[in-house]
Amino acid sequence: MAFVTRQFMRSVSSSSTASASAKKIIVKHVTVIGGGLMGAGIAQVAAATGHTVVLVDQTEDILAKSKKGIEESLRKVAKKKFAENLKAGDEFVEKTLSTIATSTDAASVVHSTDLVVEAIVENLKITSIANATTRQDRFAGLHFFNPVPVMKLVEVIKTPMTSQKTFESLVDFSKALGKHPVSCKDTPGFIVNRLLVPYLMEAIRLYERGDASKEDIDTAMKLGAGYPMGPFELLDYVGLDTTKFIVDGWHEMDAENPLHQPSPSLNKLVAENKFGKKTGEGFYKYK
Repeated sequence: MAFVTRQFMRSVSSSSTASASAKKIIVKHVTVIGGGLMGAGIAQVAAATGHTVVLVDQTEDILAKSKKGIEESLRKVAKKKFAENLKAGDEFVEKTLSTIATSTDAASVVHSTDLVVEAIVENLKITSIANATTRQDRFAGLHFFNPVPVMKLVEVIKTPMTSQKTFESLVDFSKALGKHPVSCKDTPGFIVNRLLVPYLMEAIRLYERGDASKEDIDTAMKLGAGYPMGPFELLDYVGLDTTKFIVDGWHEMDAENPLHQPSPSLNKLVAENKFGKKTGEGFYKYK
């Protein structure tokens, strides 16, 4: 989720431009709360596009792992982007890393930033989180996709209380990161997951009924629908625990909806700590 904290003023060349600029919040300084895969990815792309970043988490150990992961990711980017100039690639990595600071004290940094991005697990509607703030007009959702440095889409979620200035500022921020923003109201799953998760669950049900093997389902969707990954490959990549978490939450909100019904095979795999690629086994086994 995203919270815009203050307006960052800059000089402009004309009165008309100044008037337009005053309506938006220019984001230059970003605080990312949560040093996991998603938070680290957001911090990386923000730093790589000229923003100063503070990455916040509970311990220095977590933050050290986050910075290490960011450096490894940046070096992969530099290897491709600066294939003909390794020195420039090294300079790019070092410059980007130098703009990322870390902290274990969120309260000490959020007041000196333009934008706070929360990238931790929550089990609440965006509007419910916004209700806990005193500036609901400056609160909105920014839904990135994993891996953040690669995926171009960002869903910008506007609650009924989000101001137009905040919404437009977050759209501009997303574009500044090199992303393509799309807008959605605060509805479960937003756009992508609202369509994707039921598709994945229906693939599991097709397999559970014995109508087709998971291998043939994956092949059919890749060759017949042009998808880069089949549903079971994607489930293992995303994480079966993550998918179960989403489905369980939707089922709790709307238990009668057939699209939100739990899956016995998914529940069994998660109970056995078989989450997919990250654990070495899910619907498929991995070396």
